[in-house]
Amino acid sequence: MDERRGSLAAVNAEALTAEALAAIEGAASADELEELHVRYLGRKSALKLALREVRDRETGMALNTARQAIEDAFSAREAALAAVPDDDPSFDPTLPGEAVARGSLHLITQLRRRIEDVFLGMGYTVYDGREVETVWHNFDALNQPEAHPSRDPRDTFYFDERTLLRTHTSPSQIRAMQAQDPPIYLVSLGRTYRRDPLDATHTPVFHQVEGLAVDRGITLADLRGTIELFTSAIFGRREVRMRTSFFPFTEPSVEFDITCYLCDGRGCPVCKHSGWIEMGGAGMVDPNVFEAVGYDPEEWQGFAFGLGIDRIAFLRHGLPDLRLFWDNDLRMTRQF
Repeated sequence: MDERRGSLAAVNAEALTAEALAAIEGAASADELEELHVRYLGRKSALKLALREVRDRETGMALNTARQAIEDAFSAREAALAAVPDDDPSFDPTLPGEAVARGSLHLITQLRRRIEDVFLGMGYTVYDGREVETVWHNFDALNQPEAHPSRDPRDTFYFDERTLLRTHTSPSQIRAMQAQDPPIYLVSLGRTYRRDPLDATHTPVFHQVEGLAVDRGITLADLRGTIELFTSAIFGRREVRMRTSFFPFTEPSVEFDITCYLCDGRGCPVCKHSGWIEMGGAGMVDPNVFEAVGYDPEEWQGFAFGLGIDRIAFLRHGLPDLRLFWDNDLRMTRQF
């Protein structure tokens, strides 16, 4: 009885295959081919319903052979129809097609990649930090005092008492030093978050690049040379000056400026007639930071610096408002 049912299914499968192949071969358009596809391979087609009720191996093999043959015929006929030129006599297949409009990377992304290339050329590695950080990595390990204003919930986005959105990219240097022994030369780039008011010069979400070098015998002269090489690669040849400052995680600490890109140091409204534009903060890594990650400050020295990527783009291209980076106005983005 089973042998009889199996042979009958095979005959039906052969007949169905022959019928389908003949119909597919005669299809004159893509629409007609689509109708045939639904008839022979659709969910409610005789072939699919029969496959669901298969109970023996021989029947299953016969039906699957039929299905494969029909699918192959559909693919072949579809390719053949696609190769037939349009019957419209005005159509000239030798003419070039219409150009497809292509977008471009956002200005911040372009600048971020440019910065990465500059530091990779200096032998640094790129370290991807975390945007959600612990209070210890974001503040404690960086020698930030308990009463520092940046810890205030009015300035920082907290998830709970121990977790927050990072306020700077500096936690990356802590995690990198925890993960490997010196020497270390790295940059970490990414988004940072602060409860800043949204205006022409502040946004609650902005981008930073953090640099860290740890080795034996590093001095402030190495920091200055690194900054000069970086600023010349981004802004062209510029004079760099360093001013004393204070940051909890560096000692001594400095801020550095470059000669104004617009007036070349002569004085203009952009540089507030000083001839200088402030770029960022830096300094020698504080011994307390080394001790927090288990480094011996008597053996290792290092410098760190932090720069605002949005600010670099803002200054480099003479933009009037930081909010332009977030407006998605094609009139602005297409310029870059």
